[in-house]
Amino acid sequence: MTDRGRAIVVGGSFAGLTAGLLLREQGFEVDIFERTPAYLDGRGGGIVLQPDTVRWIAERPHSFGVDDVSIGSTVMRYLGDDNKIAYEEPAAWRFSSWTTLYRILLDDFGTARYHLGEFAVGLDQDADGVELRFASGRSERAELLVFADGISSVGRRRLQPRVQPRYAGYIGWRGCVPERDVTGETADLINDALAYALMDSSHICMYAIPGADGSLATGNRQFNYVWYRNVAEGPALDEMTTDLRGYTAPVSVHPGQVQRRFVDEMRADALAQLPPAAAELVARTPEPYIQIVLDIAVRNMAFGRVALIGDAAFAARPHAAAGTAKAAADAWSLAAALAEEPDVTRALAAWEPGRLALGNDLLSRVAEMGARSQFTNSWDPADPALHFGLYGPDR
Repeated sequence: MTDRGRAIVVGGSFAGLTAGLLLREQGFEVDIFERTPAYLDGRGGGIVLQPDTVRWIAERPHSFGVDDVSIGSTVMRYLGDDNKIAYEEPAAWRFSSWTTLYRILLDDFGTARYHLGEFAVGLDQDADGVELRFASGRSERAELLVFADGISSVGRRRLQPRVQPRYAGYIGWRGCVPERDVTGETADLINDALAYALMDSSHICMYAIPGADGSLATGNRQFNYVWYRNVAEGPALDEMTTDLRGYTAPVSVHPGQVQRRFVDEMRADALAQLPPAAAELVARTPEPYIQIVLDIAVRNMAFGRVALIGDAAFAARPHAAAGTAKAAADAWSLAAALAEEPDVTRALAAWEPGRLALGNDLLSRVAEMGARSQFTNSWDPADPALHFGLYGPDR
């Protein structure tokens, strides 16, 4: 390992931790700055595992393997009226929870150089390095700066201020239900499946994930879901995404902050529109929350000594289940570029084109998937083009 100088990563979530771990291996002295005042345990729901998502676990020494932190499926199953199976085909996916993977990455990185409660607000760079400024008055300097700070990225706003999120025309109602809280019929239908249900201009996706304590044992797991529902942009969306504190959420309305009338309306619609198993998951969720479905695409990801990765660069709709995979892949490819080229600015310039191509391809593909389910009603369960995958269906 050689001394590569200092690297600062803004954002302590999945992309940031993966980048921090890999940059440290490259010989950088790495600090991660996370704006929240507490560790991120308990945030997020289920994750569909793709090779890039779990590459750190698979390729670095651990006392456990991917199968020890995830749950597998054997089928993709579409439910119809009265829980009848409308379509089914073999599908071997693995599912975990965001919290489970976050804890693994944080344990591996450690907390000594993982700084909480520091909100980045501005930066300047010169030929030798980058200065990063924080709301607290703190200032830090490094040879490399990586923004992995998600959909609300400060880095994107400072470096490409004209790039704005585009609302997709629908939201996702999300939640997790303890397996022990649902009926045996519901558990059996979702237990080993990537499960869907289709309805007019809407669909729901469901699967099992580890329990809140990480348990994989049957009966101690959770069932995760996201139900996509169209909401008109403008006053209707603004009203629904105003939380109980009176703040309008730009990205998501957190558990416990959704106005009760919208939760009650959503649950009533679930009983009327969804198969019983799906409706039961919705009804038994203590605190469902709202994800605003957005498209974000940048024109650049490299700016001298500064890089944007993960959702800070491209934020894609969840239909390909590729968000965490893309975040990890951005970090792995960045590390590979820096290993190939010792000069930071040249390495980032060489790294950028491939990442832009992948991000734009993914956004185009998930926009088509979303249109087929939410607007044209042309989603066909047997069409392999609708399968998960970062690099393409089943890829």
